[in-house]
Amino acid sequence: MSFEARLQELGYTVESIEPNAGKIMRAVRTGKLVYTSGQVSAWDGRVIKGRLGRDLSVEQGYEAARFCALNCLRAIKGVAGSLDNIAQVVKVLGMVNVAPDFVDTPPVIHGCSDLLLQVFGEAGRHARSAVGMTIPENYAVEIEMIVELK
Repeated sequence: MSFEARLQELGYTVESIEPNAGKIMRAVRTGKLVYTSGQVSAWDGRVIKGRLGRDLSVEQGYEAARFCALNCLRAIKGVAGSLDNIAQVVKVLGMVNVAPDFVDTPPVIHGCSDLLLQVFGEAGRHARSAVGMTIPENYAVEIEMIVELK
């Protein structure tokens, strides 16, 4: 089954997005690698904002990370033409908007990692960082991704 079909089976339609966002690019290809800019926790008219450990639960953060992953895939599709052109998810940088004492960032970013494994199988296994910080505009999560194309 194609990666695009797996996403649809999970209930997601990922349309490509124009890579050029004015001052920045949503995704850039160099050789076989595609790097995304940070993608935030807004998907299909839903927005998840707030600080984990104060405004939001780990479960809400998990969903926010899933939204970010979907947005990364949109940006990648805008450069690669199809998600079926992905050979390997290489790296995920997960940034979590945290309250001062919140230290549970890995389970939040599992929302992204779990989706990538569901969609890409072994090609979805990736290196990853999950860090806490303050994210602009109070989005719950922001994620950057690097993938290798076939």
